[in-house]
This record gives sequence, C-alpha cells and structure tokens, in this order.
Amino acid sequence: MKNLLLTLALSLGCLSYSSAQVKTVPQHSADVGIAPIQQGNWMVGGSIGSLGYSFEAESFNIQVSPRAGYFVSDGVAVGAQANLGFTSVNNGKNEWGYGIAPFVRYYFPGGASATGRFFGQGDVGIAGSSAGDDVSLNVGLNAGYAHFITQTVALEAMLGYNYSKANISSSSDKASGLGISVGFQIYLPGSN
Repeated sequence: MKNLLLTLALSLGCLSYSSAQVKTVPQHSADVGIAPIQQGNWMVGGSIGSLGYSFEAESFNIQVSPRAGYFVSDGVAVGAQANLGFTSVNNGKNEWGYGIAPFVRYYFPGGASATGRFFGQGDVGIAGSSAGDDVSLNVGLNAGYAHFITQTVALEAMLGYNYSKANISSSSDKASGLGISVGFQIYLPGSN
C-alpha cells in the first residue's frame, strides 16, 4: 500500500511539474502601426553589414553606417549617418574609407503592414579614404523595408545605387555601383 501511495504521489508530482513548464517563443514581430514613425520621434541605429560593388573600379566593399534621425513629420525623417568601410581593389591597393552624409528618409503609407514599412532614403555627403587626400562627393538612393520585432526596434534591409565623384571639376575619378545592406533601427518616442 505504501508503494502504491508513493508511486501515485510521485506520478502526480511529475505530472504537475511538467504541466507547470511555460514555453516561451522569441518575439519576431510586433503590430506597431504608425506609432514609431510619428512626428517628434527619434531613430538611432544603422547598417551593420553593407556590401557593394563598383562598376568602374571593379572593386568590392564592405562598410558599417551608424545613423540617427528625427521625424520632422509623420513618416519623414532627416538625420545624418557616418560611413566607415573597407574596399578591396583588383590591383591589390586596399583602402579604408570614411565619410558623413545627411539623409532624408520617407516611409511609404501604401503597402505597409501592421509589422513593417517600406521606405526610400536619399543621402548626399562627403567621404575620404586612405588612398589619398581627395575628398569625394557621395550621392545615394536606397529603397528598403523595416520589419518591427518589438514596438521600438526594427530590422532593416536596403538596396541602393551609389555615386561618388572625387574631383568635381574633372570628368574622371568617378565611381558608381550597387549596394545591399542589413541593419536595425531603434525608434525612440519624442516629447509630444
């Protein structure tokens, strides 16, 4: 009888313990609507993996671009980004690059879902490299998608065209190419 009661008590204890286990699933999306991109909010983050190819120099580059912006109206942010990168050139003269560029980003209202938004971004800035003393003018046009994993954090992917001109008065020393990047943004509410 004691064995039966002990077996029953252990079985009941194991059953209640196993049903008490809570399984948590990592959050992979959040319904946010327009809340993160309202006028007065801030965004900070950047592209942590940006790959590109230059048509003229036949070079491959990778860069990191920290970014911060302010929403001047619903869905429109202005800000600045820093560009820090490495370029591998065919002739073996690898270069380190740096630059800064103000940007404007527009979040499209059409095609948006509760957990994501398409956007377009344009930037114009200056850049330099370890290869020389020339400062170049850089222009970029990008399209991307922000997928919100929480109410304030979004993962992003961007595809774009970039143009660079090292000497404004000369028709040479220019480069253009395509790039793709992934990154994240943190959307901070403003003091409304």
